[in-house]
Amino acid sequence: MKIEDILHFSIRASTGYRTRTLLMLLAMAIGVASVVILTSLGEGARQYVTDRFSSLGANLLIVLPGRSETTGGHPPMLGETPRDLTLDDALALNRSASIRRIAPITVGSAPVSWKQLEREVIILGSTSELYEVRHLSMGQGRFLPAGDPTRGGAVCVIGYKVKHELFSNQSPPGEWVRIGDRRFRVIGVLAKKGQSLGLDMGDVVIIPVASAQALFNTSSLFRILVQASSREAIPRAKQVILNVIRERHDGEEDVTVVTQDAVLSTFDRIFTALTLTVAGIAAISLSVAGVLIMNVMLVAVSQRTTEIGLLKALGAPRRQIMSLFLAESAMLSLAGAALGLIVAFTVIWVLANIFPDFPIRIPLWALAAAIGVSLLTGLVFGALPARRAARLDPVEALSRR
Repeated sequence: MKIEDILHFSIRASTGYRTRTLLMLLAMAIGVASVVILTSLGEGARQYVTDRFSSLGANLLIVLPGRSETTGGHPPMLGETPRDLTLDDALALNRSASIRRIAPITVGSAPVSWKQLEREVIILGSTSELYEVRHLSMGQGRFLPAGDPTRGGAVCVIGYKVKHELFSNQSPPGEWVRIGDRRFRVIGVLAKKGQSLGLDMGDVVIIPVASAQALFNTSSLFRILVQASSREAIPRAKQVILNVIRERHDGEEDVTVVTQDAVLSTFDRIFTALTLTVAGIAAISLSVAGVLIMNVMLVAVSQRTTEIGLLKALGAPRRQIMSLFLAESAMLSLAGAALGLIVAFTVIWVLANIFPDFPIRIPLWALAAAIGVSLLTGLVFGALPARRAARLDPVEALSRR
């Protein structure tokens, strides 16, 4: 028999028993759709986290007070430190050629009021270099001016949410606000940036680091953001940071330096493992579909014994009979896979419209794997019915009714 004859035979056999054909298509479609949708969600979660960390800035290192070995936890939940990080520690890091910028950070919470309106806001103390280190952008006005970090000024930059809640439709630059017991003049409004490491940049007020230390009556820093001069300089910058802090802290290496690449690679491994896990779970449904194909094809063999006996009586060899049944299984598997892909693309399109900020992308390897596994499943589970059909005795098969 020619290939076109085999295909014609398989199509006629499939359309002759529409209920069992529909069941096999449905089972395979569910399996393929599950694999594609779950892998797409896993890949989207990985990309979402990667984008959020990348938005922090390029070639970034984060200096945290305390050593992670102290408690066995992860930063910033660290143990007690012999010394706090200070502004002088941060300024000392600027002497290395492998470090381009440093942004000391002090964080606290204080009431911010304008006229009769007041709300509690996260106050971020830093320097003008935070703008470049964190890749911030301005919606109105300008960022903190450059100058001596040890001298605080009475100026502030507010987030877009703070601007909306306190000033509504009025223009904030030039207005005076009260933060705690001090007055600051608004010089700029941050553009919408979204959340970063749990901190909503639209819901903060940024003031000079020295002013923040005076406001919260502290000399310690929450952390230091360091931008290396290049990607290749990150290991050298990390070593410089550790050496400088150790020298300033009487030989104690009491800080933890986290590189952006290390955090990204960790999350990448976690989400890759998660994606493969959910893909494996979804692939189980393909196996279930394969079992259904096998059972239905076994029933088909018993229903078509007369047809099989006639083919064998006309001289069709065993291999020919097997190829007919395997072709039918393969055709049904591919048709089910195509239906599953249509369902998967539809669901992903709906999810992308409901959650536009979540990057749902279908990995090419998931498409290839879903189609390949569905075809392999159909052939593997269709082999037993095909062998049973090929072994039928033609006389016995023709005598059955």
